[in-house]
Amino acid sequence: MNEKNKIIVESMPYFIADQSAPEKNRYVFAYTITITNQGKVPAQLLRRHWLITDSNGKIQEVRGEGVVGEQPHIKPGESFRYTSGVMLETSVGTMQGSYSMRSDDGDDFNANVPVLTLSIPRTLH
Repeated sequence: MNEKNKIIVESMPYFIADQSAPEKNRYVFAYTITITNQGKVPAQLLRRHWLITDSNGKIQEVRGEGVVGEQPHIKPGESFRYTSGVMLETSVGTMQGSYSMRSDDGDDFNANVPVLTLSIPRTLH
């Protein structure tokens, strides 16, 4: 990625206890993502791609248009923040992925999402 198209992705995952049912292998996590354009050209998020892995090794692959029903256009120096969720069958898992972006000058590029660790409180140290 060059400095012209520099997108930084930060994440904050958290466990949603009141929607989870551990006795039924249902663990619900939410995550807030902040996407910041530190490049020199405005860019639009077109698609998302996620690989979600639980501690049993089960992998869910998610592809789709935009995020939370939007395809945000992010100007240099600006950020877009959203919150979404995922359900796992185990108390620990990970998510990793990328966003397909297009800059206003026509360049297509990916913005990688650092690995999110999904864990109920006091499980990992």
